[in-house]
Amino acid sequence: MAIVIGIDVGISTTKIVGIADSGIVVSPIRIKATDPVSSLYGAFGKYLYDNHIKLSDVERVMLTGVGSAYINSPVYGLPTEKAEEFIADGLGARHDINLERMMVVSMGTGTSIIKCDHDDIRHIGGIGVGGGTLQGLSRLLLQTDDIKQVSTLAEAGNIANINVLIGDISAHPLPGLPMDAIASLWGNAKSNASPEDIAIGLIWMVLQSICSASILSSLGSGIKDFVMIGHLSQLPQCQRVFLATEKLYNVCFHVPEHAEFCTAIGAALSYKNKK
Repeated sequence: MAIVIGIDVGISTTKIVGIADSGIVVSPIRIKATDPVSSLYGAFGKYLYDNHIKLSDVERVMLTGVGSAYINSPVYGLPTEKAEEFIADGLGARHDINLERMMVVSMGTGTSIIKCDHDDIRHIGGIGVGGGTLQGLSRLLLQTDDIKQVSTLAEAGNIANINVLIGDISAHPLPGLPMDAIASLWGNAKSNASPEDIAIGLIWMVLQSICSASILSSLGSGIKDFVMIGHLSQLPQCQRVFLATEKLYNVCFHVPEHAEFCTAIGAALSYKNKK
């Protein structure tokens, strides 16, 4: 079995997938990264062992992500190359979502936005709001940076206790803005807000900021499809925020099956495409 391994070496996590000759994604895994080099080699060894893959089965190792800059030698002596991260984002998203024109929104520590127009894949910008923002503010306000814990807290929160809605300031809907649209993030927050309300407020602020930036980045392109990838796309609160944004702007948000691993998938595919 010949397999190409894609590895996304990030700031906080390392993600590994294999792509078989048939194009099937093989057992993606995610490992928390404290040191990019150690986590890469440890995660790679675990991946091979768990999936009964021999070193001789690996045709190529493709590295991407900011942490890949620290890897300057072949991984376990295997043929190793580096893939451009933003191209990998686009290729990985397209592997799961069959669209010719889309904006790929990579929600990592920060957020990058990639425009895919048929074979033209290019990075067009981003914002410094993402998982790192959520972790940092949660550390200050909730004494935890465990995003899963924050998400669980948020399930019992009431966003109306944090945000000012159009209905709070107007007796009638405004043009293009329903009564439940947000007029001000955190404008309703009280000094004694509950941890649950703080948690939902933080998550909503981060996700809505990402959605708004993504839509603004597409103006003039005619693109209405947004493919959301990265670890934040797995938050259960995404569904509510994405749905509200879709209704407001007449767009469509997609979360691929392997959303968290799209960049690693794209790294492997960049080698296959080059072949």
